[in-house]
Amino acid sequence: MTEQHQPGNNLDPWYSHYADRAAGLRASEVRALFAVASRPEVVSLAGGMPFVSALPQDLVINAMDQVMIKQGATALQYGSGQGVPALREQILEVMALEGIQANADDIVVTTGSQHALELVSKLFLDPGDVVISEGPSYVTAMVIFRSYQADVDHVPMDEHGMIPEALREHITRLKAAGRTIKLLYTIPSFHNPAGVTLSWERRLEILAIAKEHDILVLEDNPYGLLYFDKPAPDAMRSVEEDGVIYLGTFSKTLAPGFRTGWALAPHAIREKLVLANEAAVLSPSSFSQLVISEYLATADWKEQINTFRGVYRERKEAMLSALGEHLPQLEWTNPNGGFYVWVTLPEPLDSKAMLPRAVKELVAYTPGTAFYGDGNGHQNIRLSFCYPTPEQIRLGIRRLATVIGGELDLLETFAGTGKLGTSSGSAQFTSPPPNVS
Repeated sequence: MTEQHQPGNNLDPWYSHYADRAAGLRASEVRALFAVASRPEVVSLAGGMPFVSALPQDLVINAMDQVMIKQGATALQYGSGQGVPALREQILEVMALEGIQANADDIVVTTGSQHALELVSKLFLDPGDVVISEGPSYVTAMVIFRSYQADVDHVPMDEHGMIPEALREHITRLKAAGRTIKLLYTIPSFHNPAGVTLSWERRLEILAIAKEHDILVLEDNPYGLLYFDKPAPDAMRSVEEDGVIYLGTFSKTLAPGFRTGWALAPHAIREKLVLANEAAVLSPSSFSQLVISEYLATADWKEQINTFRGVYRERKEAMLSALGEHLPQLEWTNPNGGFYVWVTLPEPLDSKAMLPRAVKELVAYTPGTAFYGDGNGHQNIRLSFCYPTPEQIRLGIRRLATVIGGELDLLETFAGTGKLGTSSGSAQFTSPPPNVS
């Protein structure tokens, strides 16, 4: 019997040939913004790009020169699927700053921490499984989970992070429905996008809940060292070895262009991560790893992180000051680190519907809907203060105030005709009072 070729669609003749899981691969609203936000006349408060110009070029150039002089042939060759041993030892020093004591043998170097997230998902998620995460949560994590045909269940947050009582309720409901919960995904320190930090007491309680219900915790920690006034609580991995996979990266504390992150995993999981890493990329970049290793060995990397803290602190303060001056009627979080402020709009407004009008006013943000897998977030926006200068931030907030003021005026003019946009629900995030820490 001759196999029948199923037609595709007008845009893609191979549409009918894709695996079912390909349906979960969708362009995120954050990525879709980059083309517009990169226009020089637009003030972008959207993307979470580190301010790499604060990293002295001579530090990186010297590290590259030394690697090529001393280890050029090795740097340009294939490497280990687990990562360069010397770098894995140095990663222990980095994690020790957040209370983690570990063994270099349990570290797997990956092509950025997002690659580690992909590998963990590949190892653990079957179609129909559930990943529990904060609501809101990191946009690309949800893209990855959906690509493996898993469902994301959002647990509400407040100014102290995920609410343990709500977590228990969600687990009970999911289990009563016969669902399989595979992972609890969390960004406990300087959360993306909410900016809040999970308290130490809640970290311990959430770990206990996960252990009670046999749920593996996936602790994603890109921003933990980028605090402003005081460090975040120690990592969850610092008190729980067997039930936590910890993800780290050099993208925020050095530069994202190196595409180097890592996973610290229980020993048996580590073995499978190495195999999955080799299957995906054969080996992470030897060159990038050796350059970072040389940098860590020769530069004052702790002081450089402190420099980044100062840069981001100044920009956060500029953003909060501008919000207080131009948009005092709104509510927002006051992060003690990281890159983001989470803003709650007056109820009639729709952040996704409002975005084209904001771009027309030459300011870009990320609508809250990007950070939910269930259609929520219409009343929220994420503002990033990491990349634009303080002057650009103030200009961007002034432009945003013009947009929001215009929207509110329009609603008042047409009062009683319903919401602008196509909001299908309000965000689950429990908004803290204005300007909370």
